[in-house]
Amino acid sequence: MLCRTANDLYWVSRHMERAENTARLIDVTTRIAMLPERLDRGKAEAAPWRRALDALGAVETCQKRYGSIDADSVLDHLLLSPDNPSSILSCLRAARESARAQRVAITSEMYEDLNASWLEMRGLGTASIGREGLSNILERVKSRSASFRGVTIGTLGRGEGYHFMQLGVFIERAEWAIRLLDVVGSDRDLPESGEARDTIEYFQWSALLQSLSAFETYRRLHRQSVTPAGVAEVMLLHEANPRSLQTCTHQLHQVLLTLAGGQTLEVVRQAGALSAHTRYARIDEIITDGLEPWLQNAMERLDRLGNAIHRQFMTAVDAEEARLALKPVQHPPPQLQFQAQTLA
Repeated sequence: MLCRTANDLYWVSRHMERAENTARLIDVTTRIAMLPERLDRGKAEAAPWRRALDALGAVETCQKRYGSIDADSVLDHLLLSPDNPSSILSCLRAARESARAQRVAITSEMYEDLNASWLEMRGLGTASIGREGLSNILERVKSRSASFRGVTIGTLGRGEGYHFMQLGVFIERAEWAIRLLDVVGSDRDLPESGEARDTIEYFQWSALLQSLSAFETYRRLHRQSVTPAGVAEVMLLHEANPRSLQTCTHQLHQVLLTLAGGQTLEVVRQAGALSAHTRYARIDEIITDGLEPWLQNAMERLDRLGNAIHRQFMTAVDAEEARLALKPVQHPPPQLQFQAQTLA
């Protein structure tokens, strides 16, 4: 398969997954912002929105563009802004454009579904949010993403194209398992007991589960009340949760093994090591050592894995050798920022 085709298919699924997870981020932030977190109402409303941006590494960008961080500015930045390449609207447009460039590599049903999503959402604006309600619009975004995922599974042959789209889904979903957990768990140390310290904390962790459609899964796995340790375990380490970090890294390893076709590749080794890291981790040890450093480390490894996937499958060898000859290898400082789309 051509590098450009692999790259486009990979990013079609990444952009759709990113749009869905951005909708989930807005949903959980809205739920938390409605809680009476502090006596100072202004801080109570602004703090969750700042944490949402912080989980994306976008605080400075939003502050510079809007002058302040509040519900309106963050909603515009994450949902509607054409200047933000990771906004929901930009993701849907980018997914549709990449799919249009590779129409021969996907099924007609897949393109028609993507095109319908774009036509339905392109007129989205502040007026439509006020008319339809934010929660209804977020549900539509999630439904459109689920629809495309279903059409892809049901119509696309299990060749290289399908595998590259699976890579895009699971690496994006793995990153978001960390980002969404970071929204609730980043500003505090989790108690070693694993229990919520007060009612507000209980509702915040419950809101996170509900936004991820994981509340029922949690109830089946944990008979006791919602606890920070229990939620973190379900989101990071539990294979029964289809959006957990453990599930995503395992799937990435399996897909890369298939694409490698028996070759010994560095990208497969990285994926296997990361899968083992999440498979055999224990939540009590993570809490003892600190949740935030563990999340930071996992995000760094995912970022390196994403770069390795691009180098292995989506970059022409001659171009890569020329680039390396001109520029020494550098290791950028770790940070929780979105990986920009790269073209082969």
